[in-house]
Amino acid sequence: MTLLSWLPSFRPAPAVVEPAVPKDAAQLARLHAASFHRGWGDGEFEQMLHEENTLIHRLRQGRHLIGFAASRLAVDEAEILSIAVAPEQRGRGLSRDLLLTHLGHLAGRSVRTVFLEVEENNMPARRLYDRTGFTVVGRRERYYKEANGVELNALIMRRDLS
Repeated sequence: MTLLSWLPSFRPAPAVVEPAVPKDAAQLARLHAASFHRGWGDGEFEQMLHEENTLIHRLRQGRHLIGFAASRLAVDEAEILSIAVAPEQRGRGLSRDLLLTHLGHLAGRSVRTVFLEVEENNMPARRLYDRTGFTVVGRRERYYKEANGVELNALIMRRDLS
């Protein structure tokens, strides 16, 4: 028996996707600000968490909130408003698991079609959406504006759930 064989294994807790709750608003806002040029504030998340037509899932690892997906629903369609994973957690496949679980919950609410907008040059996000069945259906010229004033195009993507 080696000295290290009796030490417990320190593996990170598994990541869990679950509904977000109003007390998550500040953490969601911090994650959003770490992922996007114009972050949404606590108040915006608090409002969305109380709206009947908004669905937000959090990605939690242990006691730490490390990601989220937010969508707005209208009849049998939904728009993904935002999806984010903490910068230090990226590249582990967590955003794919989060997105697929979120889509499953949307389907459970009778959503048949999901739309989203993504910055044209955001290749990690585009690969995620491509790999999860979204296709480009349109483009918005100069839709996003960076802090330095540069305007970027957005792609409109769609996925059918039915």
